[in-house]
Amino acid sequence: MDKPVIASRFPYPLPVKKGEKVFWCACGRSENQPYCDGSHKGTGITPVPYTAPRDKIVFFCGCKHSAKGPVCDGSHSELIDN
Repeated sequence: MDKPVIASRFPYPLPVKKGEKVFWCACGRSENQPYCDGSHKGTGITPVPYTAPRDKIVFFCGCKHSAKGPVCDGSHSELIDN
């Protein structure tokens, strides 16, 4: 399995509506960040579904290292430049 690519060192704050289901890009290769566009094919990494529990702004993880899956947990602040 490939490692995810860091798509952004910051989260993507986006509005979602209650019951809306989206697929968060976990590989970092999507051109439609933070959502999946199928670019993960062949990586062994699959997108993660997220269903909004209510209308709100969700801070979707951009670094792809969040322990909370699609939701930012601040992991981007711990990343070291390569």
